[in-house]
Amino acid sequence: MKAQVKLGRIAGISIGLNYSWFIIALLIALSLAQHFRTAAPGWSSTIVWISAAVTALLFFLTLLLHELAHSLVAKTRGLRVSAITLFALGGVSQIETEASDAKSEFWIAISGPLMSVAIGLALLGAARTSAWVPGTEPSTAATSVLVWLGYINLTLAVFNMIPGYPLDGGRVLRAVVWWITGNADRSTRVAAQVGQAIALVFILLGLFRFFVGANFGGLWLAFIGWFLLDASRSSYAQIEVVAGLSNRRVADIMERDYVTVEGHISLEDLVDEFVLRTGRRCFIVVDNDRVSGLITTHEIKQVTRDRWPQTTVKSVMRPISQVRTVGPQTPALQALQLMGREDMNQLPVISDGHLQGVITRGHLLRLLSAQAELSRG
Repeated sequence: MKAQVKLGRIAGISIGLNYSWFIIALLIALSLAQHFRTAAPGWSSTIVWISAAVTALLFFLTLLLHELAHSLVAKTRGLRVSAITLFALGGVSQIETEASDAKSEFWIAISGPLMSVAIGLALLGAARTSAWVPGTEPSTAATSVLVWLGYINLTLAVFNMIPGYPLDGGRVLRAVVWWITGNADRSTRVAAQVGQAIALVFILLGLFRFFVGANFGGLWLAFIGWFLLDASRSSYAQIEVVAGLSNRRVADIMERDYVTVEGHISLEDLVDEFVLRTGRRCFIVVDNDRVSGLITTHEIKQVTRDRWPQTTVKSVMRPISQVRTVGPQTPALQALQLMGREDMNQLPVISDGHLQGVITRGHLLRLLSAQAELSRG
């Protein structure tokens, strides 16, 4: 989940918004406006809309605190956290490495719901100090905001503790199974399968509620189930990828039939003689049999087509000093994580200053697909 709007950094973690956040923020504000209008018919339209907007923004702030809890605990356990992105269905912490033990997985997973419970209780406690009594309607706009946020955070904590991977409860389940069995891959498969079963229950229950008159509420539950089902399947597939690469080195899977081009040729010749004929989108640039850089279709497209005949490959390539590389003995999984973290589609494999091969996402996917097909057979 990528962030299109950057908000800044907290503890070295990039904070951002996905475009889908704006859609759900608007829907939540509209829903809250209707809620406040019904709960307090004496409020003016101005108070209703200000309360709704403030509540929606504070709600996403509490979601950010929930994700920050995950991220900060992960960092204390030695894991790398690159970003937190808020999107339509909440937030996601981009923790780039997996926990190394069940205890770390447990505390990373449980920290988010614990933060939501703490926030919820604190907000309801603050509402109590303003003479609000549980079970009654708040008397002021400020108290209404506190009560709604308090209850929604407690609800968020309960929902996230549903034992379906990749929800927090699913990760707690994974940690428990991991601790019992001592097998991380098996624990993830169990948690993902439970997550898929729960997701199907959500979908069926949501559709049933829709057809018996729950309308949007039923569809919303079905949508959540669909999202959880897709996330569970993706998590399961990710574990299969990890298992397939866990004991392999870059040298085992890199492509040795890579294509090199001379730096002095023009972009027009590169496109006509190499790109269009081979279908490849990445080429190693050499000068006097030494690797000097990397050029992809991305660099080519930065130059207008009419300048291709006069522009050399060397003038627009990425110098090798600016290109991330790996060695033949680098773990394959580490190389895949590097490509994901840096948003790269290929990595040159260098040893003693010489090019040994290239590892690409496409080649990895084809390899894993073939491996999965053979294992099913």
